Amino acid sequence: GVLQALGTQVTLVVRGERPLKNFDDLICETLYDELIKAGMEVKCATTVKSATRGADGSSMSVTLSDDTVVDDVDCLLAATGRSPLIEPLNLAAAGVEHDAKGYIRVSDYQETNVEGVYAVGDVTGKIELTPVAIAAGRKLSDRLFGGVEGAKLDYSNVPTVVFSHPPIGTLGLTEKEAIAEYGAEDIKCYTSTFTNMYHAVTERKTRTAMKLVCVKSLDERVVGVHLIGIAADEILQGFGVAVKMGATKKDFDSCVAIHPTAAEELVTMR
Repeated sequence: GVLQALGTQVTLVVRGERPLKNFDDLICETLYDELIKAGMEVKCATTVKSATRGADGSSMSVTLSDDTVVDDVDCLLAATGRSPLIEPLNLAAAGVEHDAKGYIRVSDYQETNVEGVYAVGDVTGKIELTPVAIAAGRKLSDRLFGGVEGAKLDYSNVPTVVFSHPPIGTLGLTEKEAIAEYGAEDIKCYTSTFTNMYHAVTERKTRTAMKLVCVKSLDERVVGVHLIGIAADEILQGFGVAVKMGATKKDFDSCVAIHPTAAEELVTMR
């Protein structure tokens, strides 16, 4: 999104059916539509098979696994993901166990199988976000050195942001995950889509979409908040606190809206 906005013609190759396919359907479909509207070419359900540099050496021809060819490619960026760098640690010497992917096995208290050896952060394969690693480290320090008995990080309902164009904020269960856990008859979702007032004076207008996922039998407790649009990243933090505290749809509704803002949609959905 950044490169496209700066004037580069971007072709995004996605091996899944949609970008961010594990996010809530409302989010990934809205993102897909916005990428297309921004002028980006999005190739889904395919991967790069080969790249051949032209005779002039200044551009490439990229062939995808579905035999589609993308010509005149100046730069090819591959988002290959990452794996834990554990080899320099020589964990075997201490007997510390890890799984087949190299992630160190830990308990809920960040304990490895070896007494006195702990692991936090991406190397544990839980939630690979810097603030999560920091929070887990602080809880561990509190328990080991601060006298806070039983201190551990709660890995549920961790707010996550994707700095796409427009940005995404997501927290808790997607609609599909909630249905799988509680059953379709026990789930009620509230949604809203609109154009942010910011775009009143702009030619290109991005869409904002929001969804609350609630469990009927739990007094419509909110178990998922999903946002895409301007300021979604900033909006989510405060609502993350509410969800961690077990807020219900009624609690959301009881909060007076701040007008005119995008965030007010989360407390006025019907």
